[in-house]
Amino acid sequence: MLAFLRLVVFGFLILSVIYVIVSFWSRAVRRRKLEQEWNDTGRPGDKDTYMTKGMAQYDRSLRRKLILLIYVVPVVVISVIIYVTNFM
Repeated sequence: MLAFLRLVVFGFLILSVIYVIVSFWSRAVRRRKLEQEWNDTGRPGDKDTYMTKGMAQYDRSLRRKLILLIYVVPVVVISVIIYVTNFM
């Protein structure tokens, strides 16, 4: 039981670090793309407003929600491995 608890705690910590890194990386990529779009389209309007609206769209996007799969996929894989190992 202690080994399982250790797996859960350390797994959660490692997955949290990975989630934060991927989340920051994805936001940086989106911000860079928005800046590139703003430069390529002839600079329509204020850059800060354009970036704020673009990042607000990103915050509601499916991509941001899919990053949560970082928590789901390893738990499902480990659960399947434990089930297959013990019950099949």
